[in-house]
Amino acid sequence: MTVGWSRFALRFAQYYQSLTTTDLWTPPRLRNREWMFIPWGGRAVDRHRGFASHSQLLGYLQQRGPHSCFHSTAYYRNPNERTMNEKGWLGADLIFDLDGDHLPGVSDADFPTMIEKIQEQAWSLWSDFLEPEFGISREHSQFSFSGHRGFHIHVRDSALMGLDSNARREIVSYIRGEGLEVDAVLTGGDSGWQSRIEVGKQSVVEKLQLISEGKTESKQLLDEFQGLLNERGNSKGKNIGRNRIKNLADLVTSEDRLNRLNDDHNLSVFGKETSIFWDLVRKDSSVVLGTAGETDENVTVDVKRVIRWIGSLHGKCGLRVTEIPFERLDPDGNNPFDPLMESIALKGGKSSNIELIRDDVTARINGVEVSGGTGDVFEVEDAMATFLCLKGWGEVTT
Repeated sequence: MTVGWSRFALRFAQYYQSLTTTDLWTPPRLRNREWMFIPWGGRAVDRHRGFASHSQLLGYLQQRGPHSCFHSTAYYRNPNERTMNEKGWLGADLIFDLDGDHLPGVSDADFPTMIEKIQEQAWSLWSDFLEPEFGISREHSQFSFSGHRGFHIHVRDSALMGLDSNARREIVSYIRGEGLEVDAVLTGGDSGWQSRIEVGKQSVVEKLQLISEGKTESKQLLDEFQGLLNERGNSKGKNIGRNRIKNLADLVTSEDRLNRLNDDHNLSVFGKETSIFWDLVRKDSSVVLGTAGETDENVTVDVKRVIRWIGSLHGKCGLRVTEIPFERLDPDGNNPFDPLMESIALKGGKSSNIELIRDDVTARINGVEVSGGTGDVFEVEDAMATFLCLKGWGEVTT
């Protein structure tokens, strides 16, 4: 009987064994991509791999059945070489990684809600920034669910392929609104950020008023705002406490202050809390982009990054990294993509009893929801069992 991780390693192996070469999607210029694989059981990462064909890649997958699969966002002259100098960097795709783990006030313990929020961010990134302001075209873009907590946007435009890290960092800084001077934006010519600031101002005012009124969502809003103000890279270098946000919320209830704010945004109508107000407006109107590992370096900036391969299984939850048709990216569209229904590859198999080993978690897979805490036992299908166990939320029990 397979136990522990070996049970799931077997299911991953069965998935890869079921594939044919026609099932495989590979990134453009396959011969110029480096591949990296994480094996099961904590063994060393296998990287500096290169494949010349679908059949070579499939052979590796069916022989190894890896925990996780990645390919380089960069193109290399010699992807099999072990040092970057020997590889010969030729350029890189422009990658945008949106990870729900970085959303202020949102926890992946409520997995369906986190996915909903990060999907909204993915659509905002495209519809508010990439297409209208950077002129990035759909024909050069590919959209995917990461298989776990987020979404990826791959931009493959030859005009952008040679951008260095500094140029990519400028794109990220603009999207995040870093260094944005609200006064300059509101008094300047028409721009995307000008309209975002105007809309964001009203949104923040409404949220602060809910906090002041003590509405049921006030705690969540406080968590969200505190997370926004104290995220990594906070320019003020200070930790903003909840009491200051509550104080600002009380000040926002004054109609006279709001009228003066609308008449002249330069006025310090909220006293010492005015700077916090504008910081919230800026950050509430931006998009949260994922970081590369434990550093503050953004995934977009890293020109030698690897990204999860579309079609592979995610070793931390068992869902498939899945391409999303553009017309289904908008979560409020007519037929939005549902990753918790459409990224399930491990279907079938017998049901299992899973005992939760973490408190206050919620998962939804294939329309079935599990919500509970430590000690609760659920009989679930294979996809949910895999998800709960690989997440570290549950264990198989007899």
